[in-house]
Amino acid sequence: MALDSATSAFLAEMAKAGGPALHEMTPQEAREMSDGFIELVGEGPEMARVENVTVPSADGHEVPVRVLVPSGDARGFIVYLHGGGWVVGSIDGYDTLGRQLAERTDCAVAIVDYRLAPEHKFPAAADDSWAVLKWAAENRGRFAASDGPLIVAGDSAGGNLSAVVAQRTVREAGPEIDLQVLVYPVTDDNFDNVSYLDPANELMLTAASMKWFWDLYVPETADRARWEAAPLKAESLAGVAPAVVLISEHDVLHDEGRAYVRKLAEAGVPVREKIFEGQMHGFFQFVNVLPGAKDGMDYVVEAVNDVLDGKGIANALPGEGTRSSL
Repeated sequence: MALDSATSAFLAEMAKAGGPALHEMTPQEAREMSDGFIELVGEGPEMARVENVTVPSADGHEVPVRVLVPSGDARGFIVYLHGGGWVVGSIDGYDTLGRQLAERTDCAVAIVDYRLAPEHKFPAAADDSWAVLKWAAENRGRFAASDGPLIVAGDSAGGNLSAVVAQRTVREAGPEIDLQVLVYPVTDDNFDNVSYLDPANELMLTAASMKWFWDLYVPETADRARWEAAPLKAESLAGVAPAVVLISEHDVLHDEGRAYVRKLAEAGVPVREKIFEGQMHGFFQFVNVLPGAKDGMDYVVEAVNDVLDGKGIANALPGEGTRSSL
């Protein structure tokens, strides 16, 4: 279906502002543009407690983390890895989303300020994400029920990092994850599939911008064959945590997201997929702005609550993902 009216109006307003395309900016200019959305989304709900901590990564880098603890007894702990092509994005930019997620799931949420490219190339972001996941497993009792579920979630590049750490828990016998939430994740560097070549998907995220992100984060093309960069290239996904995957209808990453769902299902991993019709890449982060963001949050909250209530994730075989029309 066509792009929904709210998103079309949003893109029209952005076009009025003018300026270069994302891939024509410097990384700093792109970050400043991204930070401009912070005021747009507004403030999130009050938390019972907010703690800013640092977590040591493998090479000694201290990773900033903001932990949002809702009122009452937090039932689980969610590690949230923000989107932004591994180049932009910040704790402040995802604070409102994290607060909404914490309040609506009754979970503590840790937003991770992993290192960004090109100053810190692959695998810095993946290593930082892994370090914080292990820290969360060891410290969940400080913020939530000590035996509550541990969940990793992220959108776009954060979805990539979530998929990577979920695989790493199996490969390295790491902490057990109860659920991975992948919101239109980056899973491959194939720029020649149908969704990349479809002009209708050239919206907030374009093929040129995605290539720009890859060049900044993983400039060595040989590294892109590694599952730590492109999780779809893993030989097997057997044993990884149950997954909930959100796919945008109009998105250059549409096909690789669906391919990851198929690979999860083929490996026997419980996976739930939903394609959000009329939505573009990026819709999930625009809480309080785009109606699709609420729909996406509703879906994630439902899945998290199913895990918290012990229901688990029902299988959605390839091609059987439910669809949402706004």
